[in-house]
Amino acid sequence: MDVTEILEKSKFFALRIIILCKYLVDDKNETIMSRQLLHNGTMLGAHVREAVRGQPKADFNAKMNDALKEADECAYWLELLYGTNYLDSEQFASIYEECREITSLLLAATKNKKQLKIRQGFFRIE
Repeated sequence: MDVTEILEKSKFFALRIIILCKYLVDDKNETIMSRQLLHNGTMLGAHVREAVRGQPKADFNAKMNDALKEADECAYWLELLYGTNYLDSEQFASIYEECREITSLLLAATKNKKQLKIRQGFFRIE
């Protein structure tokens, strides 16, 4: 597995979360759960990015586990938003599936850390 995939997916996910939270605040007037979702959804990618930036292996593992916790909390807030009808089934299914995919990648990364290929340098989605 290449950690670049996790970096790319977590950054794209954070961008989707930002757009979703803006929609929830502007169109649905929801501010409490969306604030938590925004925090968890953006911190997920920040932890992944920090994990791969030349950290010792112990720090790498800790940051990847932090990212995993953030992903799980995102899933929780998405479930609550869906359960309270702030998200319809189509909106929920799309972003929830992405969240579960990232969670699976993070689980694999924390279990198979020796198999990850870490690329140094600046990472950017184009």
